[in-house]
Amino acid sequence: MLADSKTKDNLVLMGRIGAAHGIKGSVRVKSFTANPLDLGYYGFLQDKEGNSYSVKNIRPQKTMTIVRFNEISSREQAETLNGIELFIERDKLPANLDSEEFYIEDLVGCDVLNQKDKLVGTIIDVPNFGAGDLVEIAPLKDDGGFDEKTYYIAFTKKNVPTIDFEKHFIKITPPVEISENDIKIDNEQEPDKPI
Repeated sequence: MLADSKTKDNLVLMGRIGAAHGIKGSVRVKSFTANPLDLGYYGFLQDKEGNSYSVKNIRPQKTMTIVRFNEISSREQAETLNGIELFIERDKLPANLDSEEFYIEDLVGCDVLNQKDKLVGTIIDVPNFGAGDLVEIAPLKDDGGFDEKTYYIAFTKKNVPTIDFEKHFIKITPPVEISENDIKIDNEQEPDKPI
């Protein structure tokens, strides 16, 4: 088990195992790598418990990959893996990224500032449901905590013009359809007005 928090902090999420596929132990895996098939090039992957998995073969299937691990040889074993997240140690990733490239893991937890440098939330995730990357933001509540009801903005240069990894924040310019007032009053529905 990975009890050392320093070791846990050094891990980068690379994929999430889904349902079993077939009878020989293959599984569906949602890969978080730029090229989903690259999941097989990083050597051993590990889960939060410290169990290691090595990719025997990998192939694309729609929005997922089908992966066969050397350590799994039956459907029954594969079914026990559903939901397991796969990590690698950060030092196995390329350190020399282009100026416009970064790891999603580095964005999660960043403060979200508006254009007036006011804290408005924190980044929860950077999902991609098929139409491009989104930034999932938990808005700041009046009491200083973060709301469980999140919202998304498209992860574009226009919506996220500034990313500062050293100071751990991003600045957003929400689209016209989403203003800060809309975000704040989401929980306060206006009463119906008679027609």
